[in-house]
Amino acid sequence: MGRENIEQYSRRYALLKAFAGFWHNNIFYRRVIVVGHENINPDHHLIFAPNHQNALMDALAVLFTHKGQPVFLARADIFRRKSIASVLYFLKILPVYRIRDGFSTLKGNDEIFDKTVDVIRHKNGLVILPEGDHAGFRRLRQLKKGICRVAFHADEASGFSMKIKIIPVGLEFTNYQGYRQVLTVVYGKPVEVAEYHELYKKTPEIALNELRNRLAREMKMLMVHIESEEDYEAIDELRSLVNGQYSYDVKFPKLFRDRILIDKLNRLKNANPELYRKICSLTLKVKQKARELKTDYLLLNKKKHPVGWLILGMIGLIVTFPLFMYGNIFTLTFQGIPNTQIPKIHDLQFHSSIRYGISLGLALIFTPVLLAICLLIIKPWWLAILIFLALPVSGLFAVNYGLYLKRIIGGFKIRKYLKNNDPDYISLKKAHDELLNLVSTL
Repeated sequence: MGRENIEQYSRRYALLKAFAGFWHNNIFYRRVIVVGHENINPDHHLIFAPNHQNALMDALAVLFTHKGQPVFLARADIFRRKSIASVLYFLKILPVYRIRDGFSTLKGNDEIFDKTVDVIRHKNGLVILPEGDHAGFRRLRQLKKGICRVAFHADEASGFSMKIKIIPVGLEFTNYQGYRQVLTVVYGKPVEVAEYHELYKKTPEIALNELRNRLAREMKMLMVHIESEEDYEAIDELRSLVNGQYSYDVKFPKLFRDRILIDKLNRLKNANPELYRKICSLTLKVKQKARELKTDYLLLNKKKHPVGWLILGMIGLIVTFPLFMYGNIFTLTFQGIPNTQIPKIHDLQFHSSIRYGISLGLALIFTPVLLAICLLIIKPWWLAILIFLALPVSGLFAVNYGLYLKRIIGGFKIRKYLKNNDPDYISLKKAHDELLNLVSTL
């Protein structure tokens, strides 16, 4: 599979995608929530346009939440080595040349644009990250015109008969860098490029700008978009403080709750600036004090921490400790080893990409090895299979074990603060409750 036939179906790629998708959706992430899948019609000529905040994980979010073998566009400098380029072509990634790659290289885009026409015509789906590069802020940045140029170029090459549609995609990660987080993917209603054909034929540049602006508006409606730079930290933190408990809600995902909260804050800023400033100030105060006391918002939101339940929780942890230890074989291999490489990566937004990539590579290597070891050592064969399958299950249990232990310890800590009438905790709890009361009135 090379550049010349990148649009063709590949069985080897399908096998890799199946394994990598399982690892992505079930092991690396705790939950992947998909909304709007009905907006994707596989019989249409589609371009997908997701927001770009988390490096490689943004592209994978689209790849592993819909069927088929879409083709991606990426910056050309990563294709410099032939060995790497061949791997990237196998992974169905095409290069896009930029001025910074050298003015002479821009001619290569003509060939790439022609190849995108083949991709779209074969209904593979083309994925373009229209912001161009990634940034770790929950905000849509200025879109590049490239995605619109590709759409118009492909339509024009077919005599405007393909009627290409651009699917805006909103991505939201509960945490950019961590394991076992929640990923929400929202596919919006398709933007019909044909609506701009007549304008494009008369004044192409105006058509490019109007389509780009339309796409930006549609994307902002599907993602967490914090416009304010001055109050970004406070608004971003308030989302977790108010809606963190809904992170796993599938029926009404946290992303939409966050959008409602942000819209209310935006209106409040104009209607009642004093109250708006008070909410932002209180949010930052709660954030700072919660960090100082090493507690989290889920613990603060609980009205009581019954000692009986805490003791029962500790007993449960003691009883299941052997399973936790067995599960650490999995976690230390597939989480511990990738974590050793993280200090070498200065771009924080690449941390999850490195963690996922290394853990997937280790899984591809060690999964058959572990299965072979189990079959050689353990008899009968069915017991060996059961023990092998228990390893990832116990590994995920070990991750949850650590989180539950943290909650139990946190509960005992809060009981101690209350018993001692700790002034710092009393101040934190007062600010926290006041903040929630103010937000509930919006």
